[in-house]
Amino acid sequence: MEFDDVILGRRSIRGYKPDPVPAELIKEILALAMRAPSSMNTQPWNFYVITGAPLDRIRRGNTERNLAGVPHSREFRTGQAFEGVHRERQIGVAKQLFSAMGIARDDKQQRQDWVLRGFRQFDAPVCVIITYDRELASSDDTAFDCGAVATALVNAAWSRGLGAVINSQGIMQSPVVREHAGIADDQVIMKSIALGWPDHSFPANAVISERKSVDEATTFVGFGA
Repeated sequence: MEFDDVILGRRSIRGYKPDPVPAELIKEILALAMRAPSSMNTQPWNFYVITGAPLDRIRRGNTERNLAGVPHSREFRTGQAFEGVHRERQIGVAKQLFSAMGIARDDKQQRQDWVLRGFRQFDAPVCVIITYDRELASSDDTAFDCGAVATALVNAAWSRGLGAVINSQGIMQSPVVREHAGIADDQVIMKSIALGWPDHSFPANAVISERKSVDEATTFVGFGA
């Protein structure tokens, strides 16, 4: 694909075919993603790529703990709940997704099922857990750098015909993830990315989230009248 086609065409994929993804293809995607910039070339990121039985155990553990009311244990700070325009955008994309899936506002069961899809990594055949070196945990640059590599990863995947969605539900029960992915103690779990071949018949996959305009986001300085 041309670069513009990747950037403009990519969208978050929440429904996947069960077909496996070859490890060599994932390595190719990671090699591209790791060309992302990082602060002073620190490259703080590491990847745990999970499929098969270990991923099934993570899905099951996440779901069981969530339904049992076990408090979330995300290792990367969550921050305060969104407010104002940020909350409006969060609600906006939720409305788009629920509309596409035919989930009514008062249908608590379907809404719960949708939430659980996130804890199951959207039933994707592959989950990529992004971690960073614990010794860099006090640096805000580290989170910035991991965000850059995550963006590069999903774009590289899209360029190869794969879909992905960056999410936090899959790592909200970090002890489950850490156990079954064998994540080293010197790593902090930051994000998870569901990865696989898009199921184009899945309604939510047609949703393209809205973006604010360049004029809304940008202040030009020194460019003249």
